[in-house]
Amino acid sequence: MKQLRVGLSQLNSGVGDIEGNTKKILRSVERARSMDVDILCFPELAITGYPPEDLLLRTEFIDDNISALDEIKNHGSDMVVIVGFVDKKDDIFNSAAVIQNGRIIDVYNKLRLPNYGVFDENRYFQAGRRFPVYRMGKMTFGVTICEDIWYPGDPMRSQVLLGNAQLVFNLSASPYYMGKPLARERMLATRAVDYDSIIAYCNAVGGQDELVFDGNSMFIDEKGEITASALSFEEDLLVCDLDAEKVYRARLNTPTIRKTKYELSFSENPVEVFAVGSAKKKTRKKILRREPADEADPTEGAFSALVLGTGDYIRKNGFSKVVLGLSGGIDSALTAAIAVEAVGKEKVVAVSMPSRYSSEGSVSDAEKLSGNLGIRLVSIPIEEAFESYENMFSETFSGMDADVTEENMQARIRGNILMALSNKFGWLVLSTSNKSEIAVGYSTLYGDMSGGFAVIKDVPKTMVYELCRHYNGKKGKPVIPESIMEKPPSAELRPGQKDTDSLPEYDVLDRILKACVEEGLALEDAVHATGEKRSVVKKIMQMVHRNEYKRRQSAPGVKITSLAFGKDRRFPITNLYGK
Repeated sequence: MKQLRVGLSQLNSGVGDIEGNTKKILRSVERARSMDVDILCFPELAITGYPPEDLLLRTEFIDDNISALDEIKNHGSDMVVIVGFVDKKDDIFNSAAVIQNGRIIDVYNKLRLPNYGVFDENRYFQAGRRFPVYRMGKMTFGVTICEDIWYPGDPMRSQVLLGNAQLVFNLSASPYYMGKPLARERMLATRAVDYDSIIAYCNAVGGQDELVFDGNSMFIDEKGEITASALSFEEDLLVCDLDAEKVYRARLNTPTIRKTKYELSFSENPVEVFAVGSAKKKTRKKILRREPADEADPTEGAFSALVLGTGDYIRKNGFSKVVLGLSGGIDSALTAAIAVEAVGKEKVVAVSMPSRYSSEGSVSDAEKLSGNLGIRLVSIPIEEAFESYENMFSETFSGMDADVTEENMQARIRGNILMALSNKFGWLVLSTSNKSEIAVGYSTLYGDMSGGFAVIKDVPKTMVYELCRHYNGKKGKPVIPESIMEKPPSAELRPGQKDTDSLPEYDVLDRILKACVEEGLALEDAVHATGEKRSVVKKIMQMVHRNEYKRRQSAPGVKITSLAFGKDRRFPITNLYGK
């Protein structure tokens, strides 16, 4: 058998939902069987969901996941199923089981355990040491897990050069950020060309706390070309017919592969080879050819990630509705639009909370936006409550001028109102602060930072505008009114207030933040990279430094940049360096 029909099932697994994940896996197995698939592959840790974090320290969790694997195994047939799970021996491993005919043929344990950025796999797993391959007729395949394939050496090197694998599966849970899909494609194409191999890459999809997995599973041929690709940000089953003969011919014409293989045969032992039964069907149902997807628009990718991450957080945590403050500003406008796309307009409640400083335009913009989105708008003015606060503190603050204290009172009154609605009706509060504000602390702790999920926490202010324009373009009309996008940003907590009273223009601020936070540049390097005044860059860096305590108390939010606040960036709160 020179040709195999291979399926990649990119699932949206729920972390800890072992029963639900198992049902999804079995449904996909049945669907693949109806399509005459020979080998079906699932994402990394499909049974447990990724990342399971400290659930891995509970022995009953590990046992339940192994019991689920047994259930999947017992639904087997002559189709080979490759499924990610947590294996338990003398330690625990991030593993892939190769199953056929009701038995586990072998278990591959992940070699490369990432321990940077959002990953903590060395905290939990032991690394594997074996590089087995599996022979199915005239096709030999290897199995790798996520990080394994990001390195140019083993395990793929040994599987191909010593085990003669023509096809390498990669079970992945690779989180999204802007630019990641293209970087991933380039890396996989390089591996395919380096080893003259077909790569079957199966990625997870869905939101998990701050992380979003974008799917984009794909087949890449020995020339490094994508031959078929799955959907982005949706569950999908991608099926493709693969030809081993093409790989054989390519390797005959690649002297470096043949020479390296010959040299290795003298210095290293052959890898383990496991025989799996060939598929019995000689004729198969025809399948529609899935063409590779066009290169995705980065802005559309970011918007889709925000929608999926927000929607999955709401659904997986059991909330029926969400509520947010709608100020008439651009941040709350984008948050509301994302929420509507994520869960539907009937599940989104907006609250207008005007004060003595709220402009007439901001109130009318909030009303117009809520009408355009079709969401319910509740008006709860805060003037009476603010006056009560002023009276309550009149004696204590006697003789002192109004300052940021009174500004923050208003923000905290609004936060209190939103949390009261959450308590009374069980709605999830969506906070609306963007990455630029959170970076420099231009937000009120227990005020506008209040909430259960921070939708645009990792969206710089300049990108907020870009995403709003993109959204209006998708809708073919200005759902987010132009008046919202054109007005100067303001917290409206004092007369005539503008954000630029306290901060540089947002294009300048975001450029500095990218250099200092995402790229980690030192002061002088950041000054050189941005072209901004040293005093301005230093001031922003100091603001980032002293507001770590606020960020530590902020709600989780969707990661869409290469370095997000939270698990990506872990600085001490008490930090005397660089003050």
